[in-house]
Order: sequence, then C-alpha cells, then structure tokens
Amino acid sequence: MSTQSPENGSTIRTFVTDLLDAYRYLGVSPGRYINLIVVPTLLLSGALLVAVILIAPSPLVAGPAVLILLFFPVIVILYPKLNRDRQTREIREQYHLFLTHVTVLSTTNIDRVQVFREVAQRDEYGPIADEMGRIVALIDTLNQSLDDACRHRAQRVSSPLLEDFFDRLAYTISAGQPLDEFLVQEQETMIDKFQVRYESALEKIDVLKELYLSLILAMTFLLIFGAVVPILIDVSPVVFVGSSVVLYVGVQVGFIVVMNSVSPKDPVLIDADGEYAVWRRVGRPLIIGISLTVVLTLFVFVLAVGLTPLPPALIPRPLYLGIAITPLLWPGIIIRRLNSRVTDRDESFPAFIRALGGVEAVKQTSTASVLKDLRKKDFGRLTEQINRLYRRLRVRISTAGAWRLFGLETGSYLIKKFADMYVTGRRMGGDPDQLGSIIADNFNRVLEVRQQRTQQTTTLIGVIYGITAVATFAMFVGLGVVEQMLNVAETATGTDQGFTASLFKTDGYLLWLIELLFLIVILANAVLSAILIRVTDRGHILNIFVHVVALTWIGAVVGTVTQIGVQGLL
Repeated sequence: MSTQSPENGSTIRTFVTDLLDAYRYLGVSPGRYINLIVVPTLLLSGALLVAVILIAPSPLVAGPAVLILLFFPVIVILYPKLNRDRQTREIREQYHLFLTHVTVLSTTNIDRVQVFREVAQRDEYGPIADEMGRIVALIDTLNQSLDDACRHRAQRVSSPLLEDFFDRLAYTISAGQPLDEFLVQEQETMIDKFQVRYESALEKIDVLKELYLSLILAMTFLLIFGAVVPILIDVSPVVFVGSSVVLYVGVQVGFIVVMNSVSPKDPVLIDADGEYAVWRRVGRPLIIGISLTVVLTLFVFVLAVGLTPLPPALIPRPLYLGIAITPLLWPGIIIRRLNSRVTDRDESFPAFIRALGGVEAVKQTSTASVLKDLRKKDFGRLTEQINRLYRRLRVRISTAGAWRLFGLETGSYLIKKFADMYVTGRRMGGDPDQLGSIIADNFNRVLEVRQQRTQQTTTLIGVIYGITAVATFAMFVGLGVVEQMLNVAETATGTDQGFTASLFKTDGYLLWLIELLFLIVILANAVLSAILIRVTDRGHILNIFVHVVALTWIGAVVGTVTQIGVQGLL
C-alpha cells in the first residue's frame, strides 16, 4: 500500500514537468545540453565515485567526497530550471520599469519597432532586453511583422509575465490599435500587479519574521542546553557548545539566503562609478573606522591575555567586543544619512517631474526656461540638484549629459531611471505633460509600497534587537549557573565530595572557552542580523555597520549586567 499522499505526488509531478520544460529555454537544444554537459558529468562523477569506493578512505574523507561527487550531477541536471527561475525573477523585478520605459517611448514620434530597438540596448533590463533584441532580430532578418514576432517569442519566453504581455500586444497590434494607446492602458494594470506582487513578498517577510523569532529562541535554548547538560552527563561541553554555535550561525545564514530570495529587489541607492560612487563618498571615514577597529582589537586582545600592566579584569570581557568595533559606527552613520537624504529626494521627485512636464507643455519652451522659474519652488532636498541641472542646461552642455549628472548627484536608483526616461522621451518628441504624468504616477506607486517595506523592516529591527537582548541574557544566566555548580563541586569535602563527584561531571569544563564561544555568538549574531536587515530594506551594504555596532553593544551590556547580577544572586 502506497504511503505517498496525493498532494506529494502532484508536487513531484509538477516539479518534474517544470524541470523538463525548462530545458526548452536554455538557448541550446535539450539534446545538445544533455550530450555535452549532463552525460559527461554523470560519467565522470560515477567513475570518481567508484574510485572512492575502491580506495576506501576513512569516513571523514569518504563522506564529504561522496557528497561532492553527488552534488555536481544534481546541479547540472537542475541547472536549466535554476536558470529559468533566475530569468523569471529578474524579469519580474524589472518589468514595471521596462513597461514604463516602452510606454514613454511609444508616446514619442519614433517608429514602434524603434521602441523595442531602444529598450534592447538597455543592459540594465537583463533578460527583458535580450527578448526585445530577439524580437528586433526577427523583424530585421526574417522580415516578420511586429505582431508575428511577438507571437513567436511568446511561445518561447521563459517568463509567464512576459509571455502574457507578448500575446496581448500581438493581438492588439493585429487588431489595429496604436501601440501607445495599448501601453498607456496597460499602465494601470501593470502597476496594480506590481503592487500586489510587492505586498505579497512583504507578507512572506512577515511570516519569516515569526519563524525567525521561534528558531532563534530554539537555538538559544540549545546553546544553554549545551553549556549546562554536560555537567550532568559525560559529554564534552566545549564540543557540545561549539556544535551549537555552528548550528546557530547556520540558521542565521539560511535565513539571510531565504530573505534575500523573498525580499523585493528594489535598491534605494544607485550603484554608480567614479566620483559619484557611494564608496568614494564614505572612503575616508571607512578607512579610518576600519583602521581604528584593528587598533582597538589588538589593544583589547593584549589586555585580555595579560600582556599589559593593566589587569585583564579591568574591563568586563563582554565589553571588549563593543569597544573593538565602535569606530565602524562613523562610516555607518554617514551611509545612513546618505540613505535618508536619497529617500527624501525620492519623495520630492514626482511633484517635480509632474510640474516640469505640465509647465513645459503649457509654455512650449525649453526645459532650461521652465527650470528658471521652477527652481524657485521648494522641492526639499531635491532643490539643490534642480539648481545644478538648471545651471548646466543654461551653459548649453549636452542635455542628456546634464540629466545624467542630475540622476547621479541625487544618488537615487529610481530618480536616475525615471529621469533618463523623461529626457529620452522629450528628445524623441514626446508630449511633456503626458510623460510627466506617466512617470510621476508610477513613481508614486513605487513609493507607496516602499513605505510598507520600511514599516516591515522597522518591525524586523525591533524583533532582532529584542531577541538579541533576551538570548544574551539567557546565555549568560546559563553560564552563571554552570559556574556556580562547578564551584559547588570543587568546594565539596568528605562524603559530600564523593556524592558531588558522582552527580556532577566537571572534567573538560573550560569556562573561559565557553564564555569565548558565547561572545562569538554575540558578534556573529550582530553581523548576520545586520545583513538580514540589509537584504530586507535593500539599503547599501555599509549600512550594516550601525546595526552591527548597536547589536554588539546590546549583547555586551546585557551580558555584563547579567554576569554581575548572577554573581550577586548565586
């Protein structure tokens, strides 16, 4: 009698079907991929596996070797599905920007095929740009019509989202509807779907947050269990606690990977090069902060091991961690302020671009003439960049270059994207009022869901800070209890000594090493939790420094206070 449930069987069949279907989207024929990649990998792994069995090495060597030899064939077989899922995810993340871009281009005076040709040249759209290039190639080389090319690619594109778009676009064009009318009508549907997907991802983050809280509490209990239980049974406490630390770190890393795959890919800061790179703005404080951290780390190390005239107990050991990494707070604060300024500019941009487009349409004049009056308005932190844009346009440097510098100076990923769309649309003869309205509406919808993400991130930060304090308190209470039990065993005399020796297993207990492992947990938790916050809010990577320092100090202070309190009570 089969024990497999119908749901499990259906899930397996769906997975196998998706895997086989993914071989169609590799860019090469399935037979060629199997013959050139899959079969040689299976044969090589099989031969090496037989060699391992014949050599019969020790289990410590044979185990990892077998796992590695099995890993590569599995990856080769699953690669088509992994590649398709990656492309589908990238298309989904860039789709709202792509559709806004083609809508802006469609309202200009260029040919509709040129719209796709322009988008195909934008590498930032990734797989979408590749698909646009294939459509243009079908039109140019095979002399197909635009609707036939869209139908052809709809049957071969890996993303259901793009497949549906191509199908509807082909039907609309063949029915005689202008491209710009279709895309303008598509805007509302597109942005609604984008918002639903974004909010769905945020709901998953909310569920993961609860799961994270439960697992971290369980891992904390395991750490305390590893410190206390070996005194009752004959198990090495260092090995037990060390294994628990590895598992604790593994759970944190796993959550980072999962959160990174779930959290919407919507960066705040632009990844620019040259003088506008974020690294250039924070370079000097970063170098000084890292240098001071290295110096303070060496200082607390020599103090802890007794290589200075000062007594090691002068500073409680948990505080060593906080003292060592405090200089990293400087570059972290600078990045945090930069992120805050960019967020303020994002909030001002829709009003600016809508006003610019509306006034340009009414006055029928150049952008520089409109900015002469518009720059007198208060657009918050964006006002300075608007003034610089006006001055560049007045000296008649390249219009595209002036707008490009405007986007780079704001430091905003979204402003750079949408400003490029506006200036491209104006250069190609688009109606400024319509361009400004389309861009402002879509920009505002993105800001709405970003606000929800900010709320989710704030809640996650509160959970992480709270669980850090609770976990540290529990760990050092457990350490204090173990220390007291060891003191009881050591001070017992006579008959009590024999009874205590039979009850408590004190061999192998190195309290200083267990405390060191707990301090490693505090530091690892601070770093990994800060990275978890970063992949949730999609801020700059250096933004983790503020949370690393804060979480480390929370752990250090709570650990110190707990040690003092436990010693006083016990």
